[in-house]
Amino acid sequence: MNENMFLVVGLGNPGCEYAATRHNVGFMVVDELARRFGVSVDQGKWQAYSAKIVLWGSQICFLKPDTFMNLSGKAVARYVDFYKVQPGQIVVIHDDLDMAPGRIKLVAGGGTGGHNGIRSLVQCLGTQDFLRLKLGVGRPGNVSAYAGMPVEKYVLAPFAPDEKNLLEQRMDLIEKGLEYLVRDGISTAMNLLNAIKS
Repeated sequence: MNENMFLVVGLGNPGCEYAATRHNVGFMVVDELARRFGVSVDQGKWQAYSAKIVLWGSQICFLKPDTFMNLSGKAVARYVDFYKVQPGQIVVIHDDLDMAPGRIKLVAGGGTGGHNGIRSLVQCLGTQDFLRLKLGVGRPGNVSAYAGMPVEKYVLAPFAPDEKNLLEQRMDLIEKGLEYLVRDGISTAMNLLNAIKS
């Protein structure tokens, strides 16, 4: 058991055609966090790209599975097994259709919410007790410009400019929330992150 490492996993689909889409917000956040700390998530191993750095008194491993979303768990499970990371030290960053764009929510455990990446992680890790940092993208029926668009097309479409701006505005908060999680525990991080409702 490695109590001094956190695995920060961004979910997404590999390939340029998916790079700026809503479903890839996990990749986008992990890349931006890594950039802020002067590292690149480009070390390829076990069907994933990673970067390790010491932050806030702990080892942080940023990770992006190099599989499609519905196979994400295979890559993550290899890293979890190798580094002996416990579920409470795994933070999975992903899009959430049931939250409005710009909303953030940190939760421990729970169901899959119909998210194929989370379903794969639960299957491959054999637990649902890992942490999830959910980033709202809204549903097409609730976002007037996309009314009538099928969900599968909506999540694979690029962020609208205002949505992208919202995400950029949230990055300082996401970084601070991760710091609180590592240094002070999940309750402190939740108090910060889950207070943002829109």
